Amino acid sequence: MKTFRNCLMTAVGASLLGLGLAAPADAGAIRLGMTTWVGYGPLFLARDLGYFKEAGVDVDLKVIEESALYMAAVAGGDLDGAASTVDELMKYRSDELCFKYVVALDDSHGGDGVVTQPDVKSLKDLKGQQVALNEGSISEFWFNVLLKKEGMTEDDVTITNMTADDAATAFIAGQVPAAVTWEPHLTEVRKGGKGKVLIDSTTTPGLIVDVIALKCDLIEKHPEDVKALIKGYYKAVDYIKTNPDKAYEIMAKGIGGYLEKPEDFAAGAKGVRYYDRARNLEFFGTPEKSEAADLVNFAQDIWGKAGKLKMTIDSKTILDTDFIKEQ
Repeated sequence: MKTFRNCLMTAVGASLLGLGLAAPADAGAIRLGMTTWVGYGPLFLARDLGYFKEAGVDVDLKVIEESALYMAAVAGGDLDGAASTVDELMKYRSDELCFKYVVALDDSHGGDGVVTQPDVKSLKDLKGQQVALNEGSISEFWFNVLLKKEGMTEDDVTITNMTADDAATAFIAGQVPAAVTWEPHLTEVRKGGKGKVLIDSTTTPGLIVDVIALKCDLIEKHPEDVKALIKGYYKAVDYIKTNPDKAYEIMAKGIGGYLEKPEDFAAGAKGVRYYDRARNLEFFGTPEKSEAADLVNFAQDIWGKAGKLKMTIDSKTILDTDFIKEQ
């Protein structure tokens, strides 16, 4: 099975060459994969305003709508890293694929939620009911955290595996009584009157956090490029603070997809909190004691018990705090 998985990952990685990905990046260049998500906007902003090049690095951003695909490209050497959530990336860390988190990008601050029927007052009311969510994703991780707070587990409900988008569609159509999904579907439910948002991620700040993971050999061989990446990113976040409307316009165009309209991007941005330098210093603290360390350990507990990790991971394994102080 392990050989099969390795062959599959290699084949998938090779297929991504059709996207125009080149050989391993030289010094002065970093290639990142990610899905379409409002939280990654500052990366596109830094690229399109020239902040990365100004700092000394050429950053190539590839939108690939499946974590298994962009992580296969990382494993195969066609990408140097990825942007995703802390827990999601941990599932790909192994002895063969070494990467570390070098900067945090954002956290979901209302962008994720559990939608239910109007009469549901708490998660305990969902006992024995069907809940649609994307198994193995941040939705399942976050839902497990919520269940744990109520003294519940997944065994108390019936999980139906769907993407977050399909889960929302099924809920709105009345096919499932509850779902775990994200924006813009939460707004659709609130406006449509076909249920309610029982709980959203404003109640769990700092739990659904996106980071940039870079391969260990790139960090070791090209630390100046990592510094430049973070410097450019910080400058983009500061630009958003002072020029939000223009920033949303640029980021919407850069990311595209369902976020291609500036007004849609602006609406989505209300559900995230972008991490500037000060917030990164607060979040990462030290590998031994910090919000980041606690989150890694929490994900290790949940995904480890579910058998979804390839190795035991702690904060020292996966956090690199050498670069977040970059000015």
